[in-house]
Amino acid sequence: MMGALVAVEAVTLVLFGVLLVGLLKSHAEILRQLHGLGAGRQEEPQRRVSTDPVAGGATGTPAHDLVGQTPGGEAAAVAVVGTAQDTLLAFLSSGCLTCAGFWKALGAGGHLGLPEGMRVVAVTKGRRDESESSVRSLAPAGRTVVMSTQAWLDYEVPGSPYFVLVSASSGRVIGEGTAATWEQVVSLVSRAGNDGLAVRTDTRLQMDEARGPRIDQELMAAGFLPGDPRLYPMSRPGPGDQR
Repeated sequence: MMGALVAVEAVTLVLFGVLLVGLLKSHAEILRQLHGLGAGRQEEPQRRVSTDPVAGGATGTPAHDLVGQTPGGEAAAVAVVGTAQDTLLAFLSSGCLTCAGFWKALGAGGHLGLPEGMRVVAVTKGRRDESESSVRSLAPAGRTVVMSTQAWLDYEVPGSPYFVLVSASSGRVIGEGTAATWEQVVSLVSRAGNDGLAVRTDTRLQMDEARGPRIDQELMAAGFLPGDPRLYPMSRPGPGDQR
């Protein structure tokens, strides 16, 4: 009787072991399929982007030329200082969900609604921080794309997407900020241009206001007092005026 019980227990343990192995294999297969579908992967956290364009605060700082590599692995250097055209730097990444719309917009071609002659350069981080193959698949044909982590440091980019407008005439940043759509980028560029014009106009007015007192002092030093007839042109007498 005791031998029969031992035999039954042995058979039970064997069956339990077979069942356990089968469950483990099934579990491993399920995990493999889920992983293939993307479950459990760590996606780059999406930054919440405002529906309105947000300007940055470091405008007026000196711009920096870009040094890095192309998505194809070749060395790249792009000058933005001392050039003949303004440059819009689009700091993008391959893992940013919001950036997908900007990659698509850049690949659509045309002038993108920007001022005539303005150049657009897409800038990602270097290959140590970015997937080279992913950037290569996203890089639009006919657009300049530079992979450079140093550029992100030079312009103190807080995250992607981020846009920096560099003036060709001054070699300085005249506008920067983030946006959720390309239309907002166009608005940001337009506003930066208007602000730059307002600053130049205000500077001219300040120069004119400062020049006025200096001219008065020079005239008084030369003997011309306020109301001196020599300061005004001689008017010709009319037909009824007496000479």
